[in-house]
Amino acid sequence: MVAIEKQSAVLGVSTDQLMENAGLNVAVAIKNHVGRIAGLKVLILVGPGNNGSDGLVVARHLKRWGADATVYLTSKRLYIDSKLISARQYGVSVISYVDDPDFLKLYSLLKDCRIVVDSILGTGVSRPLEGRLKDIILAISDWRLKESRNQLIAVDLPTGVDPDSGWADPSSLVADYTFVLGFPKKGLFQFPGADHIGKITILDIGIPSEAVDNQNIDLELLSPGWVGNTLPARPRNSHKGTYGHTLIIAGSRNYVGAAYLSAQAAIRTGSGLVTVASPACVYPILAAKLTEAIHIPLPDNAQGGIDSGAADVIRSGLTQYTALALGCGLGRSEGTREFVEKLLFDPDGLETPLVLDADGLNNICGFQRWWEYLPSNTVLTPHPGEMAALSGIPISSILGDRIGFTRARVEHWNKVVILKGANTIIAAPGLNTFVSPFATSGMASGGTGDVLTGIISSLISQGLTGSLAASCGVYIHGKAGISATHEHGEAGLTATDIIKRLPKVISDLKQANYGVEI
Repeated sequence: MVAIEKQSAVLGVSTDQLMENAGLNVAVAIKNHVGRIAGLKVLILVGPGNNGSDGLVVARHLKRWGADATVYLTSKRLYIDSKLISARQYGVSVISYVDDPDFLKLYSLLKDCRIVVDSILGTGVSRPLEGRLKDIILAISDWRLKESRNQLIAVDLPTGVDPDSGWADPSSLVADYTFVLGFPKKGLFQFPGADHIGKITILDIGIPSEAVDNQNIDLELLSPGWVGNTLPARPRNSHKGTYGHTLIIAGSRNYVGAAYLSAQAAIRTGSGLVTVASPACVYPILAAKLTEAIHIPLPDNAQGGIDSGAADVIRSGLTQYTALALGCGLGRSEGTREFVEKLLFDPDGLETPLVLDADGLNNICGFQRWWEYLPSNTVLTPHPGEMAALSGIPISSILGDRIGFTRARVEHWNKVVILKGANTIIAAPGLNTFVSPFATSGMASGGTGDVLTGIISSLISQGLTGSLAASCGVYIHGKAGISATHEHGEAGLTATDIIKRLPKVISDLKQANYGVEI
């Protein structure tokens, strides 16, 4: 952002103009959020730098529209401060921390206030909160928790959160809404910072596109507009063959549901045909439950998993499928491990695009240089525990830099890699890395990963590349999960709740008038 703003100035859009644009658009966003602005008491916390200047512009416009806007200066400003002068000229009340040593004025302002705007520290400052600033922050945090109608709005990012790493001071403000200026900062999607941002809206502040073009930005936030435009078309004169044939090899005696969930997700995402290959012992259950799928009962072993001899059965018919998903609920019996190795590591290799998940990953961990045997168009979908097993790196190191670690694995393995979790990371060889905007505890339940595997394999069957299918699939999966939490809450959400919403989410993505809200 520093480089972009400098380049903007070179191109004729000054930093002052960017601040004016930012302040106006934040004020408009607040007005749209609250509805009636006239008479509304708003307190704007203003810091020493450009983020504080943004806040002063916000205060000026809110006052112009009839709000009872007060600025509280949390630190010294420039001796000649045009933004502060302009705010005062419009009638904005200004109180300085210097004139409020015991915070009595701050407490008095907060009594009748329902909206507080945090424009204290922006992207240019990252330091521990201490002294009087920390005391102010604690007072605001206490106010926010007193009543549910009290709302904190952060300008660009909450004070105390590092915009690059996501580190957050223990006293950092927790926003209800964060109005991000120009572009999202990656620290907003890394924990613990991600816990402080509330609902995000990205605001255009008038940065020239040319200022961005030469910055070599290789990290993107998944957005509904991009996903909607990337999803495969569905022409009216199509037929089931148009949308591919997905083969899902999944399930075992203990994990019948995993096969059902992945297959049903593939069906609901739009595959023309879905075939489920599962152990013979679970075939009757799946056949009764999955009426739209084709079924292949495979030889099973004593542990209820797929027998190693089934690899030949699968390989003999692979050419009819446009995508292969392997791993959901397979189990880890010796026979199943041998089946996975025979299927994937045969000298003849595989050409069918592959999505490898769960026990598909767990069963190859011990095979030397396993990544060299997989098809080039393979998508790996590990959660942090599976990533640790695949890479031999502790989970703590993976979580310490999820973006950097995922990129390093892509470079090493030369495969598309999805690191699942809150704000899932998607990286592919030679392409930009994507970050999912979604994080909810509602999706932290068994079977949700199986659903994601079905979605991605279905999108590959419909013609998307592995990297595009991975990115679109992660977004669709997350959006459906968020939709389900809005209806059911986060506790007790099931994978089936997500599947039910897939067609509607996909339809909305294709038809919506895309805005900037995530």
